[in-house]
Amino acid sequence: MKEIKIKDIIKVTVTGVQKYGAFVSTIDEKYEGLIHISEISYGFVKSVNDYLKVGDNIYAEVVDIDENDNHLKLSIKDIDYKKDGARLKRMAETKSGFSPLKDNLDIWINKKIKEITDKM
Repeated sequence: MKEIKIKDIIKVTVTGVQKYGAFVSTIDEKYEGLIHISEISYGFVKSVNDYLKVGDNIYAEVVDIDENDNHLKLSIKDIDYKKDGARLKRMAETKSGFSPLKDNLDIWINKKIKEITDKM
């Protein structure tokens, strides 16, 4: 296996699942790693088992490497971890926050009410 670097997408096998994350090993078993629960999804993760099971062969992104112990910190929240490891595109957050909703909510509600009443 080629030298692993931070930000690389590598194939790993899930070797254990705990409530705080999943343990994995590289296919060549040179490295072991942890995918912490906070690195599984941007949303709330109720159970790691909803995402990963022992024996799963998945892709993971390398976040950190401890060469002395051959340990990896990994993440799957920005990649298609089950299919091909491709990076997922995330919608950029806007600086306007909830302002468009505040500014337009009454307009949208009135428009929908008019649309419904016109059909009656």
